[in-house]
Amino acid sequence: MATPRLKEKYLKEIVPGLKEKFQYKSIMQVPKIEKICINKGIGAAVADKKMIDVGVEEISSISGQKAVATRSKKDISNFKLRKDQAIGVKVTLRGSKMYEFLDRLMNVALPRVRDFKGVSDKGFDGRGNYTLGVKEQIIFPEISIDKVSKINGMDITFVTSAQTDEESYELLKAFGMPFVNKN
Repeated sequence: MATPRLKEKYLKEIVPGLKEKFQYKSIMQVPKIEKICINKGIGAAVADKKMIDVGVEEISSISGQKAVATRSKKDISNFKLRKDQAIGVKVTLRGSKMYEFLDRLMNVALPRVRDFKGVSDKGFDGRGNYTLGVKEQIIFPEISIDKVSKINGMDITFVTSAQTDEESYELLKAFGMPFVNKN
């Protein structure tokens, strides 16, 4: 199996570049992307149980890995929600599948967003992790527009080993994440 293109780029270009920029003593200090979590809340699943199966199918085809349903933790009567009822879908990507998903996200899916000017740089959590919200799942080429019954979005979280948001920003920018210009 061939090494993903972005993993090679990370090892050959990004590690030396970040090591020099942040004055790390060892290449082991250079931050890396540890995992990518894709999460999709499906509120309509309270009324229609089939929505979870559709969500699992969509996220599985987007990520290339089987997604699992997330369940509610408690009863909320205002939302007609029962404890342990399926209300969302999630998948966690690591290794080669993570790099391949990142490549497809940045080079194929994000440019298909209408009026795309770049992703916001305000999604950092203070600990070096970045979350990106996608408004519609049809930006992914794996999703057939004809089969989509309801357009809904998802959250994509990049968990990095970076200690600060600045390090994480530089890491994702080096991978080619199209951040909005700060001008």
